[in-house]
Amino acid sequence: MPRNVLVTGGSTGIGRAIAQHFAEQGEAVVVTGRRIGPLKEAADGIGARAVVCDHTDPEAVTRLLTELPDSIDVLVNNAGGNTDFDTDAASDLAAYARDFRANLDANLVSAALTTKALEGRLSVGGAVVHIGSIAGARGGGSYGAAKAGLSVWNIDLAGALGKRGITSNVVAPGYIADTEFFRDRLTDERRTELVTETAVGRAGSPADIAGTVAFLASPAARHITGQVLHVNGGAHRTH
Repeated sequence: MPRNVLVTGGSTGIGRAIAQHFAEQGEAVVVTGRRIGPLKEAADGIGARAVVCDHTDPEAVTRLLTELPDSIDVLVNNAGGNTDFDTDAASDLAAYARDFRANLDANLVSAALTTKALEGRLSVGGAVVHIGSIAGARGGGSYGAAKAGLSVWNIDLAGALGKRGITSNVVAPGYIADTEFFRDRLTDERRTELVTETAVGRAGSPADIAGTVAFLASPAARHITGQVLHVNGGAHRTH
């Protein structure tokens, strides 16, 4: 029987690859996003259902519930990104506070709101996967702080959901090519630096992250929870 899968921020890049992976496995996939054009294109292309939603807005998340099935087997909190790329670089303290909070909202609060709203619908034995970042371990301004917060918040969440056999983990990508993350601002020199940092000598791909998420949502990973899985080609190494 197909599982019900929700992928937030599923229009492009990593989110789309994750949604496509589950759809190709015959799962019933819902993708969300803020831009109706790319969202509908993605959903039509991969055989998913599209629902417009801004996951930083409690009212929008509440409305989303009316568009979802009564139970969700897999929740992937992918919506987010470095909102600093969208700011005007204003330097006064009010602008700094605004921009800092924007990253927290986009990357941490969005996941918390969505998970809280769906808590009662998460199926026993299901899986929650949050998309973090290498920046959460190595630094990266307010974006890195938000992703670090996501990893720490997940510790308590895993304990709470574990009582129902639901796992909750964070997948932390390094440099992933073929996404909109850098808003076309990544120079050739910086890209070379990021690839050189890896042990395997290549950029990651959205498919690398999709495969990891699929594993964490599979029967093989039922005893893995409360963890951060780094998928960065060895650019950040742990012990």
